[in-house]
Amino acid sequence: MALATRRNLIALAGLGSLGLFLGALYFQYVVGLLPCVMCMWQRWPHRIAIALAVVGVVFPRAVIVGLGAATALVGAGLALLHTGVERAWWEGPQVCGDSAAQDLGGLSTEELFDTTTGPAIVMCNEAAWMFAGLSMASWNGIICLGLAGIWGMAALRSPG
Repeated sequence: MALATRRNLIALAGLGSLGLFLGALYFQYVVGLLPCVMCMWQRWPHRIAIALAVVGVVFPRAVIVGLGAATALVGAGLALLHTGVERAWWEGPQVCGDSAAQDLGGLSTEELFDTTTGPAIVMCNEAAWMFAGLSMASWNGIICLGLAGIWGMAALRSPG
């Protein structure tokens, strides 16, 4: 029995996205690195890829595999966009670090005017964590390209 079946490759790609998503939550809630707006954007492709992988393991159809590959490529694109902002290759979106654009809708009037416990504003152009000279966004992009490759390999396998 071959190990690199379409189902197994879909599962591997889904587990990769799950690992990255859980890693982001670990860095946020255990290590204490608050995510910026662009960091939060980068989590969406992983959420979608996890759901696609769950469906794809049960129904390994080509359309699921194609959507998985596209989702991984979108994740890589968002990571590249964020890396460019961190390295000052280009400007970030208006919502990055703009206190007026942060989500303040759930705060009371007292919380809005309390300067000691107000919401943290995390700048998109400051890498909070680096490894081997690359930021978390850069590593996410590299791994997303690898996950797109796994989805692509799954596309080359028969659905059986």
